[in-house]
Amino acid sequence: MTLEYSTSGAVMFFLGALFLTILIILITRQIFQKKTQENLTEKYKDKKWESPLTARTKYPDLNVFTLRGTFLSYGLLIALGLMIVAFSWTTYEQKTDLSKYIVGIGDEIEMETPRTAEPPPPPPPPPSPTVMTIVESDIADIETIEFEDMSISEDTDIDAPIAPPKKEVAPPPPPPPPVPKTTEKEIFKIVEEHPTFPGCEDVYDKKERQKCASEKMLAFIYENIQYPPVARENNIKGMVVLQFVVEIDGSVSNVKVVRDIGGGCGEEAMRVVKMMPAWNPGKQRGRPVRVMFTLPIKFLLT
Repeated sequence: MTLEYSTSGAVMFFLGALFLTILIILITRQIFQKKTQENLTEKYKDKKWESPLTARTKYPDLNVFTLRGTFLSYGLLIALGLMIVAFSWTTYEQKTDLSKYIVGIGDEIEMETPRTAEPPPPPPPPPSPTVMTIVESDIADIETIEFEDMSISEDTDIDAPIAPPKKEVAPPPPPPPPVPKTTEKEIFKIVEEHPTFPGCEDVYDKKERQKCASEKMLAFIYENIQYPPVARENNIKGMVVLQFVVEIDGSVSNVKVVRDIGGGCGEEAMRVVKMMPAWNPGKQRGRPVRVMFTLPIKFLLT
């Protein structure tokens, strides 16, 4: 069995316990005041006490210690009830209904998909090693071996050996082009990890964290935005689209209005966006980068 008490239920229990305690105190006080009006001196004038301990109180009718057990039990009962209510006190986070702002946002914005840089072509394959082919000689086997005098004297002419022709060796392939380095001033439109509004860092699932961050961002916007009086008087409603840059440190900069409906709605949307706390920056290849973010804000008259 699970007991759950809301804030109003806990307050009602506390007020009821307080009222009951005050009522008991007033009734007890009234009873003792009536007893003080009796002639207790004449009542106990000739009374003989069975023990000195029973006679330690001059007037037993006014001995408040006789109710000690009753008040102790009542105090323990009230303390137990307060402890149960305190442990069963349940509070719920107030959620803002954002369904009327979320519906139709994705259909009205046409975003141009930026062209991603094509990867460099792979380097050419290394040259294949030279294959030596052994060709059988056409000369017939010589059966007779003639010995030639190879002795050398001072008058013998020696011809220099003929140098073999040089073989042409293919040049080595050129090195691959270096990977372009991204500077901190570069602004990305598509990254591996998109920037998120703070407040959902403890959600581990990527899709759930993105959904939670979007709800937190919309709740922040519609809690701080104020409908411009000029737009309200002229019944101006619609969608304002903003663009801003989420910096490496999470701050918001370069806020501008891409689509405005007039009546001061664009300026009010810019004011609220500039009030945003620091975001969780987007990341590319594991390092934070600057990311362009597009945000639609819908103005509705209720």
